[in-house]
Amino acid sequence: MPVFRRPHLKVEQRKSAFSEGNARWTNKDLDPIPRHERKWGVTSLIAYWISDAFNAATWQFASGIIAIGLTWRESLGIVALAFFLVSFVIALNGVIGVIYHAPFPVIARASWGFWGSYIAIISRAILAIFWFAIQTMNGANTVRVMLGAIWPSFLTLHNSIPLSQGIETNTMIAFFLFWIAQVPFLYMHPNNLRWLFMVKSVVVPVAWIAILGWAFGTTRGEDIFQKTSTKTIQGSEYSWAFLSSLTSVIGNYATLSVNQADFSRYSRVSVKWQLLYVPMLPIIFTFISFIGIAASSAGAIKYGTLQWDPMALIANWPSRAARFFAAFSFALAALGVNISANSLSAANDLTALFPRYVDIRRGQLLCAVLCWALVPWKILASAGSFLNFMAAYAVFLGPIAAIMVVDFYLVHHRKYNALALYQPYSIYRYTGGVNWRAVLSFVVGVAPNLPGFINSINPGIGVGVGVHPYQFGWLLGFVGTAGVYWGLSKGFPARETMVERAVLPDMVYEEGGDIEGVSVGAGSGEEEGRGEAKGEKRGVRARLERLL
Repeated sequence: MPVFRRPHLKVEQRKSAFSEGNARWTNKDLDPIPRHERKWGVTSLIAYWISDAFNAATWQFASGIIAIGLTWRESLGIVALAFFLVSFVIALNGVIGVIYHAPFPVIARASWGFWGSYIAIISRAILAIFWFAIQTMNGANTVRVMLGAIWPSFLTLHNSIPLSQGIETNTMIAFFLFWIAQVPFLYMHPNNLRWLFMVKSVVVPVAWIAILGWAFGTTRGEDIFQKTSTKTIQGSEYSWAFLSSLTSVIGNYATLSVNQADFSRYSRVSVKWQLLYVPMLPIIFTFISFIGIAASSAGAIKYGTLQWDPMALIANWPSRAARFFAAFSFALAALGVNISANSLSAANDLTALFPRYVDIRRGQLLCAVLCWALVPWKILASAGSFLNFMAAYAVFLGPIAAIMVVDFYLVHHRKYNALALYQPYSIYRYTGGVNWRAVLSFVVGVAPNLPGFINSINPGIGVGVGVHPYQFGWLLGFVGTAGVYWGLSKGFPARETMVERAVLPDMVYEEGGDIEGVSVGAGSGEEEGRGEAKGEKRGVRARLERLL
């Protein structure tokens, strides 16, 4: 007869050297991934990034660039350059996850300190939760088109929701259906999610290449790209528009440049495969942007209106089957990117903030619940300034990524103590749990961008030439913060954090094993067994102390 287990408010904690007497700073999902639980191979990593790239935002990258006066060729060049630059940072931070198999919130402790890391963690959590809500609303729009293709009268369903709410009944139904479709995947372990990414990396590219075929097949290919540019700019205006567009594209994936370790920690292959991102990401993202340009331009020729929103374009198709399957590909794209870029990232951050009560599964489900509280339909309908704020938030992520890269490669020369990252009074305590060098560098890196950041939220506030640093804010923040942090770390080194050799998670697991799980020896009595167990635990702890 199965035993009923009463659910507990606190999450289950694996007994390990990393968690011993340390429930405040870790749980089973924050501990380094043991060797036998690392399931992501090269195929999984490639599928993950193909899955992440194929989404409506990538399709629309070029639209904003072309709208300000650059040509379609220049827009593709900017997309390629942006991902070439950010791919280096993604790869560098991904390597840390492959080596130490710990998530971003834990790795951040090495450079920020235990309490200081909350600056980076909370910044990332806020962004992830809000974008999860907004992406869920985007997914709802794809479901609405799918339902409209199956049941045409669904699009004209009587609306019983007040117009002031910014959403109609049919869209609310679609929102709920897309939201509920995400829940099973939110409950899955990241190791199993690789299958979702593999399926998406096959289905969505095939569908979108078919749409590209439609674009060239229904129009004359040489005429397509003449419908994209609306105005021309030159001189200094062109230079600032170029830099601003470059920053905007980088900003869309600045989050993953910070927390790539959340995913690379599951890797069972060597660090060299992280370098695959450098040639792969520019190629994939540029190709998808090209599809968006071609399809939208073909739609302008065929239907008379340039529609950068793929759902608005698909809605013009006379074939209900074509509308359904095309919209399904975008729904699958939205699902995959919402899991990979938002819910998992938010879950890792929430787990780090509340490790006693939140694990990866609970964190993802909590993110989904908060999605309703944020009423994303009202955000998209009426809060343009808020969306500008969310897009502009990348200026805070460039400095965070810079600190982590410089600290790991230049300050500590790839040598961290994995066990100390889980011990709050270890070498990474710094001053009261905060590395003042990181905090000061972060402030210096962000400060030049604040006037332009404020202007982007409220254009009514004039800042004059102060807007220009913000137009290349991610690059400025990254380079400026990197230089300041490197200088402070050399001038005022935190010598206690320097280790002669790296202490890797596998070394700790092999040395310490299951500390609290040391079994009672089979001696002549209970006291004898208890004494042997205590002696073995003391021996294990002594070996672990040598690692700290």
